[in-house]
Amino acid sequence: MEKSIINTNNAPAPIGPYNQSVKYGDMLFISGQIPMDPATGNLIEGDIKAETEQVMKNLAAILSAAGMDFSNVIKSSIFLMDMGQFAEVNEVYGSYFKENAPARETVQVAGLPRGVRVEISMVAGV
Repeated sequence: MEKSIINTNNAPAPIGPYNQSVKYGDMLFISGQIPMDPATGNLIEGDIKAETEQVMKNLAAILSAAGMDFSNVIKSSIFLMDMGQFAEVNEVYGSYFKENAPARETVQVAGLPRGVRVEISMVAGV
């Protein structure tokens, strides 16, 4: 199998030595996305729901660039600065999965890139 790099201008450019996603065979591994507007490079701040919405839009853009959508997601990981915001994040996240939601874990962490409060990564497949 061959690995291929999939990046899109419709999601934030990587802020380090990594790619937005890597496709290996029928699997797509998406790097963690933060609430950054790809058009401006600015972080969405203030409301955890708005932040989570931006993260999901970024993930949707990467999935689309790979010819996939949220129905292809097999596994996701949610990283939160404050588990007290779980319900709000879960509400937004859940709205993207109408049926057959993927496997998932949600963990509270001590810090995230650029001081954001939420980051989500995904694995998808065809």
